[in-house]
Amino acid sequence: MNAATAELIRIAEELRDLELDGADVIEELRAVLAVRHLADHRAAMLANVLAGLDIAARGGRRPREVLMSLGCAPSVAARLLRVGAAAEALPVAMAHAADGALSGEHVDAVVKGVNHIQVRAAKPVDEDTRYQHQVDLLSQALSGATPAEIGDRARKLGNQIAGEKGGLPAAEDRSINEMHCVKTCDGRWRVRGDLDAEVGVKLAAALEEGSAPRPEPDGTPDLRSAERRRADALEAVLDTASRAGDSASPPRTQLLLTVPADTPDAAELEFMGPISLASLSRLSCDTSVTTIIVDGQQVPLEMGHDKRLFPAHLRKALYLRDRCCIKCGAPASRTHCHHIQHWIHHGETSLNNGCLLCPGCHADIHHNGWDVILGYDKHPWLIPPATVDPQRSPLPAYNRRTMHLDAAA
Repeated sequence: MNAATAELIRIAEELRDLELDGADVIEELRAVLAVRHLADHRAAMLANVLAGLDIAARGGRRPREVLMSLGCAPSVAARLLRVGAAAEALPVAMAHAADGALSGEHVDAVVKGVNHIQVRAAKPVDEDTRYQHQVDLLSQALSGATPAEIGDRARKLGNQIAGEKGGLPAAEDRSINEMHCVKTCDGRWRVRGDLDAEVGVKLAAALEEGSAPRPEPDGTPDLRSAERRRADALEAVLDTASRAGDSASPPRTQLLLTVPADTPDAAELEFMGPISLASLSRLSCDTSVTTIIVDGQQVPLEMGHDKRLFPAHLRKALYLRDRCCIKCGAPASRTHCHHIQHWIHHGETSLNNGCLLCPGCHADIHHNGWDVILGYDKHPWLIPPATVDPQRSPLPAYNRRTMHLDAAA
């Protein structure tokens, strides 16, 4: 153990053993945050040293993986490596960080801001210009600006330098497009993007087409919020894209479901983790989910097949019969083929056991108490949950909404 490591361990032990008396909260917080800022800077410098080590010295792992194995969250590991890599090019920012004057998040905002400006320039930014940008963003940080505000300032500087030196306007610059998809602690996905005008308007148009309010089967207004409608429209866009332009073919998207032989309720879906049986039954309708049964050592025991998918000729038959989502009327091209008796419950893949449902309505059928039956007229009928209709009176499919039970005899 070298002297620096021993000293850091001693400081950590002293900090751990301090009692919380609360006599002067503000001053103690100021001191603790200064320690945190210094620790962040030290960690970034060490991360840069780690990145320069031979891969064998890292046990064959990438620097980010090593940092994560030491307890860093993925975003923190990325930040430390990014700041460490910029240390030589941004000496003024690093000097303030080494004094404990700036948090790791503020230093990272300066680093990302300078990098953003460099990307926006039509030609490489010279050292003097980079120094000016560094000082400008640092002054923002030292005057109390948040990391987000520092990012805004960097974008303004990037727009200026792009305009002065023949670069593209920000609205037309694809080089700064970003899309982040982050899995949250509750298994959901948070999506954030920054797109140029052309890609943005394509996305807006695609979502606008599928996010208009649609009445419920009984004629009541659409209860979904605008945000929920846009999310449903995005799913429909993804489903359409996965079919490679052929609405009669199965989706290309391949999902992998791993099911432990002894604990089937602990099944996990690729990219998502644990999944409920209700979600499994919905996914099994019209998405290519390959099921693998594994033993306690993750050795495959049995591979499932994709027989659950509705083949092209059955999809065309459902399109002809149902014309659209049977619940809300969404176009057939944006629908899933739903097994009326679930495939995992031995329901067959046939015209008499299928119907068309858009992604949002498909979720209602599997999660919110709606049922589908095939009537004696050979068309699907909807049965609302008791919370919607206490009598649970059957409703005809959307394209036959004018029909009444008496007329169906």
